[in-house]
Amino acid sequence: MGWRFLQFIWPFLTGSLLFFNAFSYSEKAPYLTFIKEAKSAPEVSIYDYIVIGGGTCGCPLAATLSEGATVLVLERGGSPYTQPDKVNLKNFLNSLTDTTPSSFAQQFISTDGVLNARARALGGGSVINAGFYSRAEPGFVREAGWDEGLVEESYEWVEKVVAFEPTVRQWQSALRDGLKEVGVLPYNGFSYDHLIGTKVGGSIFDDSGSRHTAADLLTYADPDAISVYLHATVQKILFRDSPAGAIGSPQILMLSGIGPAQHLQAHGIRLVLDQPMVGQGMADNPMNALVVPSPLPVELSFVQIVGITKFGSYIEGGSGLGLRVTWALALQRILETLSNKTGQPSMFSPQANETMWMKTFGPLGSVNLKGGFIVEKVTGPLSKGHLELHTIDPNDNPLVTFNYFKEPEDLRICVEGMKTIIDVINSKAFSKFRYKNMPVQALIDLVLSLPVNLRPKHPSAAFSLEQYCIDTVLTIYHYHGGCLVDKVVDRDYKVMGVDSLRVIDTSTFFSAPGTNPQATVMMLGRYMGQKILREDSEEVT
Repeated sequence: MGWRFLQFIWPFLTGSLLFFNAFSYSEKAPYLTFIKEAKSAPEVSIYDYIVIGGGTCGCPLAATLSEGATVLVLERGGSPYTQPDKVNLKNFLNSLTDTTPSSFAQQFISTDGVLNARARALGGGSVINAGFYSRAEPGFVREAGWDEGLVEESYEWVEKVVAFEPTVRQWQSALRDGLKEVGVLPYNGFSYDHLIGTKVGGSIFDDSGSRHTAADLLTYADPDAISVYLHATVQKILFRDSPAGAIGSPQILMLSGIGPAQHLQAHGIRLVLDQPMVGQGMADNPMNALVVPSPLPVELSFVQIVGITKFGSYIEGGSGLGLRVTWALALQRILETLSNKTGQPSMFSPQANETMWMKTFGPLGSVNLKGGFIVEKVTGPLSKGHLELHTIDPNDNPLVTFNYFKEPEDLRICVEGMKTIIDVINSKAFSKFRYKNMPVQALIDLVLSLPVNLRPKHPSAAFSLEQYCIDTVLTIYHYHGGCLVDKVVDRDYKVMGVDSLRVIDTSTFFSAPGTNPQATVMMLGRYMGQKILREDSEEVT
């Protein structure tokens, strides 16, 4: 390819979680030989491309670029291959809520009072998410201006490695049939495509419960043309007469001197480019849920079914997940209240039937829910926020504000979504997984009693779905924005006003694609890798 300017591509870690595959570590060793600890890196090395962030987009991007160039990947986290049990389906909640310094998820709380997490692992968000795989809606692709043929090829390239058709068992079947019964139609069967109605989507978990992450896409890489260094934290980009590199997050852009001038100067950061839109347009799709205890055993399952409504809400669910002690105690209080209201011992009262309680919920120290949860996610959303630096330490989380439900339309969609969930719970198809004398109101009270976020709770939330949405909002980890297309980057994801610097990740998105963004984020890495190699080839010729 002749010579090339040293280029730096910045894919941010967002959005998705995949299974670790069924192969053992030793069987993966041939391609893992290029994955090393940062402390083993030479003092000086030269590459055609440097990818900062080996995440959901970074891994497929780097693998693709290695087909025609030398590539360095710098990942601040560790490798999921060294701890496959940690990312197995059965340990999903433990991994997501792990607060140790070596965890794959770095916790943060938005200024809205909602608990969230950023991935720090090779594979990015695909190492800590719920694994659902579904493509973007056609309108998203057209609005982005992407080549539809290349998009299709890129999705297929990803799906050969990480996507599976799940085995739908009893609880997920009941959710599917309940959605059909309440009118979320048509039924589209199994499909990766975004289709209005109810469907079975893909999963990055295989039937053994192993997670297949975006890191698995490095199997496509040329092992002689790529180096991947773990636990490699990039402090900032150094600029001389021209840029020498880039990292793909609003935080790193700001730390490197690209962002709102007044904000950067207040933190003592030398201004390289006054770009007031860096950090603006942050959004997180609000999620609200109901927990549904079941009289019957349920399988351990993550999202396999989705109801894509015509009014803009996506309905999903899971079952059999472990709950923390605080959740179990809250549920105990709700059941006791139900018993006290009737004045008679209830079959749901732990005091009335301790044996039943233990069989249903297990010992409080290690609680597994015999039941599941159903959630709704608001499409878009229209409500936007912003990101600011908290400190100049890249290891610290920035301050993020999402402004959940600032726009009335988002709240309207949430209410309609919650009504649909309630209808599904009350459906005939779902009836065998319902305690007959536990009304939906008790389920609402249950969630209101749980420590789901740090937002204030209002008495009206018990009977107002609008207030319920506001008070119990959760993240679905689909946050995006901060480096928006046509605001911070152009349509080729090049930072405007800076040469040889691209941001390729969900921070460029105005909305989250599809029901769950990970499929599209991985596709985008492959897509842009091919486009960049083609551009370089054309420049040489």
